[in-house]
Amino acid sequence: MRRIRGFTLIELMVVVLVIAVLAGLAMTSYSKQIRKARRAEARQALSDLALRQEKYRANHVVYGTCNQVSGTDPTLTTNCANYNANLKYYTVAVTASSASGYTMTATGKTADQLTDACGMFTFAMASGVLTKTAANTGDPACSP
Repeated sequence: MRRIRGFTLIELMVVVLVIAVLAGLAMTSYSKQIRKARRAEARQALSDLALRQEKYRANHVVYGTCNQVSGTDPTLTTNCANYNANLKYYTVAVTASSASGYTMTATGKTADQLTDACGMFTFAMASGVLTKTAANTGDPACSP
């Protein structure tokens, strides 16, 4: 009697299990890289607003609010909302501004970015020194 060659069900299930484990690891890594890439939007938006703050300060005696610096017309009250509407994953805000400094934050818009390990990004200007921080300063991937 000839033996029929082929794979047993156990062998096939082991192969499926290995593929599932590898796919799970790949998806986790992929998700982390996507969140990391999206953090660039927060950094870019805060850097852009920091430049706009300096431009505004050059023409005024104080740093501006989000509405004053985020649009082309500083008298409009919808500038910040329009600026944030153009951002996909983060919302930026100027939380404090005065003659000597300002504080700006970038907070996640989407559920994925809200649960990001880095959390919120902050740019704070005080007496000519700009400090960039993230909520999770222990992770090197979170450095702004």
